[in-house]
Amino acid sequence: MTYKNPPTTPRKSATFDDYTLSEIRRAAATGIYDIRGSGAKRKLPHFDDLLFLGASISRYPLEGYRERCDTSVVLGARHAKKPIELKIPITVAGMSFGSLSGPAKEALGRGATLAGTSTTTGDGGMTEEERGHSKTLVYQYLPSRYGMNPRDLRRADAIEIVVGQGAKPGGGGMLLGQKISDRVAAMRDLPQGIDQRSACRHPDWTGPDDLEIKILEIREITDWEKPIYIKVGGARPYYDTALAVKAGADVVVLDGMQGGTAATQEVFIENVGQPTLACIRPAVQALQDLNMHRKVQLIVSGGIRNGADVAKALALGADAVSIGTAALVALGDNDPRWEAEYNALGTTAGAYDDWHEGKDPAGITTQDPELMKRLDPVAAGRRLANYLKVMTLETQTIARACGKNDVHNLEPEDLCALTVEAAAMAQVPLAGTNWIPGKGF
Repeated sequence: MTYKNPPTTPRKSATFDDYTLSEIRRAAATGIYDIRGSGAKRKLPHFDDLLFLGASISRYPLEGYRERCDTSVVLGARHAKKPIELKIPITVAGMSFGSLSGPAKEALGRGATLAGTSTTTGDGGMTEEERGHSKTLVYQYLPSRYGMNPRDLRRADAIEIVVGQGAKPGGGGMLLGQKISDRVAAMRDLPQGIDQRSACRHPDWTGPDDLEIKILEIREITDWEKPIYIKVGGARPYYDTALAVKAGADVVVLDGMQGGTAATQEVFIENVGQPTLACIRPAVQALQDLNMHRKVQLIVSGGIRNGADVAKALALGADAVSIGTAALVALGDNDPRWEAEYNALGTTAGAYDDWHEGKDPAGITTQDPELMKRLDPVAAGRRLANYLKVMTLETQTIARACGKNDVHNLEPEDLCALTVEAAAMAQVPLAGTNWIPGKGF
């Protein structure tokens, strides 16, 4: 009698998965690296790996409808004559006019103002739409110097010196020619329709001592009124935070690798930097070691999606958070209503990240006049304000459940971790134990 082995299911490689194989084929066919927007898509330790320990007997919770829970935050009181006062600890990150449409910039300003918070210019200068509709506007000062001028520095409410970005620490930005419209070209002093790549480092300093001089120059230009932020990518957060404080920063903005970008190499997005969760505690430790925690404010960005993420960032020591990708989704980006058009571009709602191509059906990441008409900045701004309101309410709900009458009173003691990696990064105990990896029992 002859026995045959039963058929087996073909087994694909975990290393050479379908996406990796498709990338090898694409690279072999084209000879160029892939460029895309958005942030890292690989699974990384994140805020989902943390849980709050709500109050019960050992802790006393607050009554949600009767007891106040404050959310306001002051940014930049270290040196600035006019620090920023925000109603909520959630700000809108810098996203440039050029990568975003004019109506999108207006919508961000409208939404942030309704919610009582700030928005940020991004690369390429200040638009009248955003300045006109933003009660509090942070002006980004980038290596490119595109659109930079002393008049707009003075018109801003704060200055953010961008040293690095979470999606590409050590790398510059990109804006391809199809998005360099006449207006974008005029603002950036560039030829219309020609690809633009921003520098990866500032042209007039090489280290923290030079940066200190630059900060003093900006303070003189703005009569010492404006808070000065320094934004760094999540690479070496302890030392970068310490050096930013030494250089004279009022606020440090720390952007983890889940932070998005308008366009850069995918190999950068997926393989450079550290997860946001891994960056917060070293930065807080640097501030504490310098006796500057809460004196120099820490804003955390990179993958913030909801009130639980906000609360966890605050509990780990941040003073505020900043949102970018989530804000675009609130405006209407990647909306399934445009699914047929996303399909025509070879993608789907929820996965569309070719923002650099300027064909966004939602009218947000484009300079196409017809596509831009699809975005109503008033309605989109209202959606953003609603989203920010919900995030704030969720943050308050968690804070009250932990017995806190101010969201900034949340602390690491209120947290535990579900994984060893998250416990080590956040420096909180593994759930069900008193063990913090690296600190013994």
